This record gives sequence, structure tokens and C-alpha cells, in this order.
Amino acid sequence: MMKHASLRSLPEKSGRNSMVKNALKSAALAGAAVAALTMSAGSAMSQEITLRMHTFIPPVANPGKTFLAPWAKKIEADSNGRLKIQPFWAMQLGGKAPQLLDQVRDGVVDIVWTLPGFSPGRMPEVEPFELPFVHRDALSTALALQDYQDKHLGKALAPYKPLLLHSHQGFLFQTKDPVRKMEDLKGMKIRAASRAGVWLLESLGATGVGLPLPQIPAALSKGVINGVTLPYEIAPAVKTPELVNYFSSLAGPQPRLGTNVFTFLMNKDSYDKLPADLQKVIDDNSGRNIARAAGQNWVDVEVPGRKAVEAKAKNQFYVIPEAEVNRMRAASEPVFTRWYNEVSKSGLDGPAMVRDAREMIAKYAGNS
Repeated sequence: MMKHASLRSLPEKSGRNSMVKNALKSAALAGAAVAALTMSAGSAMSQEITLRMHTFIPPVANPGKTFLAPWAKKIEADSNGRLKIQPFWAMQLGGKAPQLLDQVRDGVVDIVWTLPGFSPGRMPEVEPFELPFVHRDALSTALALQDYQDKHLGKALAPYKPLLLHSHQGFLFQTKDPVRKMEDLKGMKIRAASRAGVWLLESLGATGVGLPLPQIPAALSKGVINGVTLPYEIAPAVKTPELVNYFSSLAGPQPRLGTNVFTFLMNKDSYDKLPADLQKVIDDNSGRNIARAAGQNWVDVEVPGRKAVEAKAKNQFYVIPEAEVNRMRAASEPVFTRWYNEVSKSGLDGPAMVRDAREMIAKYAGNS
């Protein structure tokens, strides 16, 4: 019986077999490459993405504890851990508070929470809500700002992915000397966060001083300013319970002088690079989806803020009577004329914007 020859003894067949073996090897390598690519794509889909969030407030401030930190945790939970928000407090990444709008626009950071008012005239379209006696409370203003954004803020917000516009509950006088009537303000130097706030103080006889929040304690300690316009909720973070003695709010239907508009913004490229499902996580936690909760939060955090102020026995509280408030309201009317003249230079219809802001707030004030 003939024995089968080994492949090695059959050179004419060996060539054909090598070709087969090489083809099989190539196919295996190709399959492995496809598998690797598939695994890589799957890995990319499940890869953790970290977004850097920058703001001017310290982590102990109520906005950080009650809004920004919980929001970051919600984003992580809703994305099953794929999306993480890394907060940087009190300008830890450098720069000054007025530069935050540029930092997020230019992609230096991914998200910021800041006041456009730190850069006077930078975003005038939001300023109607900051003009004297337009604001009523944080909830109605937060809801109104969503309608107002749709109508008026497309151009102003075009360089960003807006997450939320809202306000705080509104500011009151926090001063070293008592403020019981308009004349008490004469000669005082008082801090405000926006140009509308500075103009209001000037219309009431004080000297308005524009200062970012972190500079308040030193300015009060050194006598650079005699007081501030702030809500209660932020008072402990800037030590006004220790540094001033008098807290004066207003009687009447609008118990605060005004408010400041906050912008919670994301870099557009950072958003666009996210896969669609993670974009949806951001969208589900933005705008109208969180406006009511955010507005109510700023109403609620006034309570512990006031308690912290009341804990200092030296502090005294005063409600300015409605008749005196009406005098202040009348004295502040030139602020509107001044603002209308300023924004008209940019082609903005100031009276129409203020009218819309008031009407939108009124829409929500009764049932918010």
C-alpha cells in the first residue's frame, strides 16, 4: 500500500497549501482588525467624558451647594456615569470673574455659571430684568426668562449652548449704617453687580460701585464700600453678617430693589462633540426642563441665608415703608431712560424689551 506523502515531500503541492494558509491568515487578521474596531467603537460609546465647570463662587455658597453640585450629580446619574462634571470653584482655573463668558465661548472651559453684569454692556439683552422694580421673585423671573430667551436672546446666546438663564430672589440693602429712607443713602458707597444696579444706586443718592462678589469682604473691611446690594442667600459666603449691621428690605408687592440675571452656559463645540444620547442628557437638564426647580431653589435658599444673618445678635432688620419705596421708584425712572439710550446704540428696542419682561413676569407671578 502506498503511504501518503507529507506536505514537505511534495513541493508542487506545498506552494498551493502555503497560499491557502496565507489567505486564511490574512482573513483571520482582517477579522481581528474588524473586531478591534468594533470594540473600539463600543469603548468610545461607553467612554467617560469629563466636562470642566468654572465659576466665581466658593463651594460653600448656596448656589454651589443647592444648584450647581446637585446638577452635576444628576448629569452623572442620568448618563450612567459616562458624563462627569468637574467643578472648579472661585476661579480656580485662573482669570477674573468678568472673563468667564469668554472662557466658555473660547473653549478654555466647558461650562460656566456667571453674571453677564460683571461685564457691563456685554449682554444688554438680558438687562431689562435687572432694571429697578421689574423683578418680583426668583420663580416668576426664571420662568419668564425662558419665554424672553425665545423671543429676544437668539443672537446674544448664539456663541454658546445655553443651559439656563435665571435670577436670584432679589437684592436688599446690607449696610454698615441704617437705611430707612432714601436720604440715608446719600454719601454711601454701595456695591452692585451690574450697571443697572450702579445706576439705580446713583439715582437714589448713593455712589454705586461695581465689584465682583469675591472682592466684597475686603472692600467692606477696608471701608472701600459702606454696604452692598445682595440677597440673603449669598450673605454668609461673603461675610456680610459679620461685616455690616443693617439689612433693609422693601414693603409692597415687589419687596426687592431688583435682581441679577445669571447665565449657565456650555461651550458649543463641547456639546456638539457629545454623542446624541449624552446631548439628550444635557438637554433634559437644561432650559425649561429645570427652570421651575431652579427658580424655586432660589426662593427656598433665602430662608437659611436669613437665618445665618439673624444668628448674629448685632444685626438689625428694617422694612422700608411703601410710601418711601414709591419715592425710590419715582427717583429711579431716569435709569430706564439712560438704559434705553444706551441700548439704542446697538439697535435694540429697549422699551419693547422692558415691556415684554414685565408682561412675561406678570404671566407667571400669579400662578408660579
